[in-house]
Amino acid sequence: MSTDALSRLMAENDWLMADGATGTTLFNMGLTSGDSPEMWNVEHPDNIRALYRGAVEAGSDIFLTNSFGGTAARLKLHDAQGRVGELNRIAAELGREVADTAGRTVVVAGSMGPTGEIMEPLGPLSFDDAVEMFHEQAEALKAGGVDVLWIETISSPDEYRAAARAAELAAMPWVGTMSFDTAGRTMMGVTSTDFAALADGLAVRPLAYGANCGVGSSDLLRTVLGFAIADTGTPIVAKGNAGIPKYVDGEIVYDGTPELMADYAQLVRDAGATIIGGCCGTTAEHLRAMRTALETRPKAATPPTLEEIEAKLGPFSSESDGTVVCANGHTHAAPKRERKGRRRRSD
Repeated sequence: MSTDALSRLMAENDWLMADGATGTTLFNMGLTSGDSPEMWNVEHPDNIRALYRGAVEAGSDIFLTNSFGGTAARLKLHDAQGRVGELNRIAAELGREVADTAGRTVVVAGSMGPTGEIMEPLGPLSFDDAVEMFHEQAEALKAGGVDVLWIETISSPDEYRAAARAAELAAMPWVGTMSFDTAGRTMMGVTSTDFAALADGLAVRPLAYGANCGVGSSDLLRTVLGFAIADTGTPIVAKGNAGIPKYVDGEIVYDGTPELMADYAQLVRDAGATIIGGCCGTTAEHLRAMRTALETRPKAATPPTLEEIEAKLGPFSSESDGTVVCANGHTHAAPKRERKGRRRRSD
């Protein structure tokens, strides 16, 4: 049985760089709020090629397809629920085209975002229906030539399990991340400790698991430290936002500079992440700075402390992420940082 491209690259390298923000890049190209990014796969294919090529040229080893909202549930918002196969397949085909002309091995990852529906018993979406939707998307991405499925920005354990089951049904390797945005937890209350156990307990485990999006890079670093302490043996993914979102002149902008994202890349690698990329606000300029930092800065002998993370990336959004896993496997409340004498960070 042949080894998939992502597994080969991970075996050959200490770290890999993923891509940046699909939405931010497309908005910079003219996508407007309320439009379906997936429709651009057929309406503006050259822009999608440019999206992918920008990540590759900035040094990414992995890029995600423009298919985040590619389930029938999400496409229904644009009356395109009958076009799941077409839109996802073309997203993958465009990615395959760019990767195959890159001159080096670049992994095409088929992005699969949340359905936007609430799972039973809190909401109307059944587990079987979620599996069916994700499976339809997975098969289309597979047909288009992706190397791996990339489940991302999930909050619900059951939705994560459903997407994982869909990857299994499609007989595809997969990576899966959740978004930790509420005091170090997902919207459904999952902690880093919970997620490590969830990913480790699946019948078909992901090639890598981790966190994307969320609040800011400081919070994501703290979550990654939680994964590292859990030590499941599965490689860790970190795709943090470029700084903190701010509302400026009617638009959401991210204040993270390329220099900040370079520090983030170094710190998250030192914290234990193997696959390092950016999420909202992360452009090709940020990616180039991240690549340079990863290539030129030596790895630290020990993981960064919370104080070091805060000093370089800015304050955490909450005092604690809820849990710390000790070497004996017990879960305890995370200790609060000593705040004595700490100067307030100026914006």
